[in-house]
Amino acid sequence: MNTTKNSQLIKQEAFRIGFDFCGISKADFLEEEAPLLEQWLKNGMHGNMHYMENYFDKRLDPRKLVDGAKSVVSLLLNYYTDKKQEDEAAPKISIYAFGKDYHFVIKEKLKALLHFIHENVGEVNGRVFVDSAPVLDRAWAKKSGMGWIGKNTNLINPKSGSYFFIAELILDLELKPDARMQDYCGTCSRCIDACPTDAIVKPYIVDGSKCISYFTIELKEEIPSEMKGKFENWAFGCDICQDVCPWNRFSKPHHEKDFEPKKEILQMKESEWKELTEDLFKKRFKDSALKRAGFKGLKRNIDFND
Repeated sequence: MNTTKNSQLIKQEAFRIGFDFCGISKADFLEEEAPLLEQWLKNGMHGNMHYMENYFDKRLDPRKLVDGAKSVVSLLLNYYTDKKQEDEAAPKISIYAFGKDYHFVIKEKLKALLHFIHENVGEVNGRVFVDSAPVLDRAWAKKSGMGWIGKNTNLINPKSGSYFFIAELILDLELKPDARMQDYCGTCSRCIDACPTDAIVKPYIVDGSKCISYFTIELKEEIPSEMKGKFENWAFGCDICQDVCPWNRFSKPHHEKDFEPKKEILQMKESEWKELTEDLFKKRFKDSALKRAGFKGLKRNIDFND
């Protein structure tokens, strides 16, 4: 079996399908991440995201997700856009939610890649993952040499910054692993200094339970009153720690038609957001990532910023 040839074949097809980067790592236990994840959970930094406590072993060992797994193929898909919401006073939403929900878009591409592997390499047992199972995607992307984990815990690629979705194929196929990349954050602390809720408690550690994205997407209860006035008008997600990162000056607009920002979202005025009805929410955001917060959650976030 030619591991180098198969690796090149898979990467070429990944780029043809539209992925921006593709890297490969050996499917084994994440020794470096295990104690960090354990401590993070022990410190309650996952807040009410109790699902993070589940499947601890599977999060750290892909062989528990796919029998006989030998390789993890990590893929990055750029979602950066320089387009902005037109009304500067409108509640802010993360740019990844400007277009179609990424889960649908990426899963389709992953399935096409897995089909290609079956057709061109042979009988391979594998699974596709995009936020859908206990996989530490940033850890695998780092291991496969596509970037380093920055102080804001985002994966940073030196050529293209950090506005990427990460996905994986876990395969029982032996492939040639890529070399890891060194960390180029240096002494920079812009992301730490800019976070309005002090969620980046120290370099490389984010307290998820203090993050604006957590409050506006994951938290289903009331937002704690001590956070009042700290959200800088973010109503769904938050891009602050990415916006201030110097490496994102290399970000280039994506080429994915499904991520094209929807005019009806960019053109929404502050008053339209505040007067949003459930019917309009369902109609306007039916295939949007904003559905994750739900109508009540989004209304709660908008009202909290008043």
